[in-house]
Amino acid sequence: MLDIQFIRDNPELVDEKAKQKSVEVDISKLLELDTQRRQTLRDIEALRAERNTIADSMKGGNPSDEQIARGKEVKDKINQAEIVLGLIQDAYTQLLKQVPNVSLEHVPIGHSEEENVVVRTVGEQHPYDYEVKPHWELLKDKDMMDKERAAKIAGSRFVYLKGDIVRLQFALIQFVMDTLGNQEVIQKLIDENGLHISAKPFLPVLPPAMLRTEPYIASARLNAEEVTYKLENDDLWLNASAEHTLCTMYWNETLPEADLPIRYLGYSPSFRREAGTYGKDTEGIIRVHQFDKLEMEVFSTAETGLDEHRLLIAIQEYLVQQLKIQYQFVQKCTFDIGKPNASGVDLNCWFPGQKRYIETHTADYMTDYQARDLNTKVRKQDGSTELVHTNDATAFALGRILAAIVENYQDRDGSIWVPEALKSYLGGREKI
Repeated sequence: MLDIQFIRDNPELVDEKAKQKSVEVDISKLLELDTQRRQTLRDIEALRAERNTIADSMKGGNPSDEQIARGKEVKDKINQAEIVLGLIQDAYTQLLKQVPNVSLEHVPIGHSEEENVVVRTVGEQHPYDYEVKPHWELLKDKDMMDKERAAKIAGSRFVYLKGDIVRLQFALIQFVMDTLGNQEVIQKLIDENGLHISAKPFLPVLPPAMLRTEPYIASARLNAEEVTYKLENDDLWLNASAEHTLCTMYWNETLPEADLPIRYLGYSPSFRREAGTYGKDTEGIIRVHQFDKLEMEVFSTAETGLDEHRLLIAIQEYLVQQLKIQYQFVQKCTFDIGKPNASGVDLNCWFPGQKRYIETHTADYMTDYQARDLNTKVRKQDGSTELVHTNDATAFALGRILAAIVENYQDRDGSIWVPEALKSYLGGREKI
C-alpha cells in the first residue's frame, strides 16, 4: 500500500499516477473516508477519556444516579462509535489497497503493452542454413516431451518432460546457483554498472509452494480470478511464482540493518490458471499450468533499493549472455509494470523456431509499497525503524529458457547443442 500521509500531501500526483497505470480509484473518496476515520477515532478517544473520568469520580464512594446514567450513556456512545469506525475502516482499507504504487520518473507512460520501450537488442542470432523448428516439434521428435499423455491425466497445459531435457534443466539450476553464489561475479556486475551496494551473494532457498490468504493479500501478488489456484478445503493457495512465498517470509517482522541486503534465490514449482490465454502458446512449454522457476528476491533499505533493482537486471542479462541467446531489453510502461511496482523491466529472448521474441525475464521494484501491508521493517543503526524496500526478478523461468535453448541450439538432425556455459554440468557433453 501507499503511505496515507503521502496521499494526503500529494492527491493530484497519486491520482495522475493511478491513471497512468489505467487504474480507476477515487482518491477524493479515500481522503474523505480518511477524514471521517480520524475524526471518529478522536471522538472515541474523547469518550474513553470521559469514561475514565467518571470511573475515577466514583471510586471510594456511592455513585450518584447522574454519574451512573452518564457512565452508561458514554459506554453506549463508545460502542456505537466503534461500530461506525469499523464500517469506515473497512471501506477506507479496501479503497487504500486499490491505490497503485507511484511509478518512478524513468518509467515511460503508456496505456497498453505496445507502448513498452525496447531499449536495446543484445547478442546475435544464430545462423542456420536449414529450416529451424519450434521447440515442441524438436522435443516431441526426440521423445523428450509428451503433452498427450499429460492431457490424459491432468488436462490441457500440462506436460511430461523426459530424458536429456530434464538433465538440462538441472544443469541450468546448478549453473544459476553457482553464478549467484559467486561473490566475484556479483562484484563484477556491481562495478560494471556503477552501483554502490554490497557484493553479498544470494542464498539458495526452497520455499513453500503454498501460502495462506492473509499474507498473500498483504504481498499485493494475489490475483485470485486470473492466475491463482485455491485449495478447496484449506486456507491455502498454490504458489504462482517463487517470489510470492519469499517476499512474505518476514511478514510482521523487523530486521536489523546489519542483515541487509538479504538476497535469496528461490526454486519452486509454480502454478497458474492462465485464464484469458486460451489459444495462446498452447503447443509448447511457454505457457503451462505448472512450471519450475528460479526467482531472485531482495530485501534492502530505501537508500539501496533502486541499485538492487539495477543489479538484478544486470544479473538477468549476464545469465542470458552466458547462454549466448539474443534478447531485447524492454523498459515496461506504466500500464504494464503492475499495481505494486514502481519500475519494471522485461528481457525478451529470440525464438528462431517461432521467429519472434518472447518474454523470459521480469524484474520488479516495489519500493516500500509491498512491505507496508506485510509490515516488514528494518531497524536502523540509530534505533529508528522504517519499511524495507523489496525487489524480485526472474533468474530463469525454466520451461521458457529451456524452450529458448532448444530453438536456438538445434542442429540439422534435430539434436540440441549444449551451451558452453552448461557443458560442465552435463559431464562435458556436446549435445542432447
